[in-house]
Amino acid sequence: MSSQVLLVDDHKIMRDGIKAILRHGEEFEVTGEAENGSEAVQFCITKRPNIVLMDIGLPGLNGVETMGEILRHCSNIRIVILSMYDDEHSVMSAIRSGAKAFVLKKASDNDLVEALRAVAKGGSYLSPQVSDRLLQRIQKNDLDAKPASSALNGLSARELQALRLVADGKTSKEIAVAVVLDLVLQTIRSYRKTMMGKRGVTNVAGLTQVVLASGVAHFTISAGGDK
Repeated sequence: MSSQVLLVDDHKIMRDGIKAILRHGEEFEVTGEAENGSEAVQFCITKRPNIVLMDIGLPGLNGVETMGEILRHCSNIRIVILSMYDDEHSVMSAIRSGAKAFVLKKASDNDLVEALRAVAKGGSYLSPQVSDRLLQRIQKNDLDAKPASSALNGLSARELQALRLVADGKTSKEIAVAVVLDLVLQTIRSYRKTMMGKRGVTNVAGLTQVVLASGVAHFTISAGGDK
């Protein structure tokens, strides 16, 4: 029996490419697609796929937050991360959050299939480039064995989600739409005020510096104030 796979990526061309790869064999069947974390969580709750193959950089809920929600509702689902990032922070964050495999988007078709096979059998997988880099860091004894201390400790998942959008220059109205949480504008402003209090800062610029110093996400800071 083939393993049921949910594809999660906000780029349709990427999902189509993966479907074309998996279509060559009978081991895996793509039973669903999602463009963001919220859609992925809902699909997993209702359809219960065997494997979720997802990008770590998703709009709204990011990959780490999405994994947490999926595994909270469906602990037996196995998650494979597909990412363009190969830095240790991204890899370790994914693994600590429950990912069974981490595959680079520049990897070969065979690498992707190998990762899915390993996970389907209950194992794990890292792209060769990722495993080589981690091994070198371990050999040099400079790989932090503990989650990096962060100025963001104590913030909830939704607060982190709103925080990243604040740092990206989004207004409160834009955040209310982007996070797809059906939160009213006042709630977004309340989140931001709470986060400022928790981090000891008084403005959006201060929150942005907290995000940059903590490495909470990969993003580009854009200009623009709140409205």
